[in-house]
Amino acid sequence: MSTFSQYNFKGQKALIRVDFNVPLDKKTFAITDDTRITAAVPTIKKILGDGGSVILMSHLGRPKEGPEEKSSLKHLVAHITKLLGVNVQFAGDCIGQEAIDKAAALKPGEVLLLENLRFYKEEEKGDAGFAEKLSKLGNVYVNDAFGTAHRAHASTAVIAQFFAADKKMFGLLMESEVASAEKVMNNAEKPFTAIIGGAKVSDKILIIENLLEKATDIIIGGGMAYTFEKAQGGAIGNSLCENERIETARELLKKAEAKGVCLHFPSDSVIADKFDANALTSNAPSNNIPDGWMGLDIGPNACNQFANVIKRSKTILWNGPMGVFEMDKFQHGTKAIATAVAEATQDGAFSLVGGGDSVAAVNQFGYSDQVSYVSTGGGAMLEFFEGKELPGIAAIKNSR
Repeated sequence: MSTFSQYNFKGQKALIRVDFNVPLDKKTFAITDDTRITAAVPTIKKILGDGGSVILMSHLGRPKEGPEEKSSLKHLVAHITKLLGVNVQFAGDCIGQEAIDKAAALKPGEVLLLENLRFYKEEEKGDAGFAEKLSKLGNVYVNDAFGTAHRAHASTAVIAQFFAADKKMFGLLMESEVASAEKVMNNAEKPFTAIIGGAKVSDKILIIENLLEKATDIIIGGGMAYTFEKAQGGAIGNSLCENERIETARELLKKAEAKGVCLHFPSDSVIADKFDANALTSNAPSNNIPDGWMGLDIGPNACNQFANVIKRSKTILWNGPMGVFEMDKFQHGTKAIATAVAEATQDGAFSLVGGGDSVAAVNQFGYSDQVSYVSTGGGAMLEFFEGKELPGIAAIKNSR
């Protein structure tokens, strides 16, 4: 049973760090994707249902010089009100007298949203004085913002020190994120297949190295596959390649062989004569791409090759697309992976999808409810799988 579910919030003022960093329309400031807000609703409703009140704090965007209209959380008030069925109050500052007065006046069942934390530079600096001011607004601290758990910011990590051990906890979203990630990294049923895609090897070196200790199979697709192809002597035409990472790729190949981990690369690629949605396309072996052409997706043989590996897996981690799936001509490979992951899940595998592009892909292709877990934290999940301790998790876990 979770700490959060067991806790009775009756009469408590819960200060919740949520991740409401959602995309807004540039002209109307309307929310264009409310996934992160809806993910926090169960946590908020549990507290209100117990007879507690809620003070929500979040960042939005990347304001550099203090308050700015486009990054104000006031644009979210009406939508949060609608989702919760409770009139959400707003404080035009996250600290200061207005925030103090409105938080103090909150009655059970009421909700207050504070203005953007990042309007203060102290938030990102992890300033203890700023964290302490925030902490005085509530008497229980709940961190439900997995998307910012890798940041040692005032509201995500530093603030926890101002609450007793039994007055700080993860919310339902954070609990499920941590449990799913730990299940994959620490208790994975074998065969365990990690699917790693994306453009650059440099972005994924640490995660691949860490997975070499855990996984039985690692599938590598996307632009990064061509650096590995070149490292093995293949001809990759004009495909994306990090020449300065070729030696790194060779080292990873050696490590995988030494540890008995199977690395799988796409046998063929969908190639194009330019990086363009209307480019001429063809197919070629991934290690024999003609000059002037570039690989922009995995080919049909690679789709079958990867699907076979995925379907015999008991645990699956997917981070990164197989090609430029934003363009219709180059989305087939990523869609084929999504389908295979969904089918393996239906057959009993545990699947975790994380990282912005992978999440966008499973949503776009309609598979988000057919995998075991879709993570809301891109950078946080990546750092977790790199084996790093996340400050937002450590601040609560290490105090128990």
